[in-house]
Amino acid sequence: MPETHHYTAQIKWTGNKGSGTSAYGAYERDHEITLGPELMIPGSSDPSFRGDAIRANPEQLLLASISSCHMLWFLHLCADAGIIVLAYEDEVRGFMSVDATGAGRFERVDLAPRVELQHRGDEARANDLHTQAHDKCFIANSVNFPVHVAGQFTQ
Repeated sequence: MPETHHYTAQIKWTGNKGSGTSAYGAYERDHEITLGPELMIPGSSDPSFRGDAIRANPEQLLLASISSCHMLWFLHLCADAGIIVLAYEDEVRGFMSVDATGAGRFERVDLAPRVELQHRGDEARANDLHTQAHDKCFIANSVNFPVHVAGQFTQ
């Protein structure tokens, strides 16, 4: 029987400027994302949709979720395989299309992890572990668009 995990988050809209949603331009998109008693992320919509650029938007959070899930699986698999990773960075990019009605969807996400390995001879095995990490990533397995991984290795 599969193991089941449950997650929670609380979202609180903080953008009422006094008249609620009386008009599209009458309210802020600001909100708080609470993930635990001491973890609050200030959120908004993308600035293209009247959001605040200094707050995280849902699209960025989706990309961060995919990227961090892949990274955590990759590091786990490297540790199990005896491959020593010294540093890991990713420049994740998402491509979203929005139609004339305003409805949108992600078309694809590209991960571009840059990984520093202790031993250059581990590159081929580590590249295979990127494939395995992608196959195991909970988030990538839950989305309905392709997630591509193109890792680079340094020493």
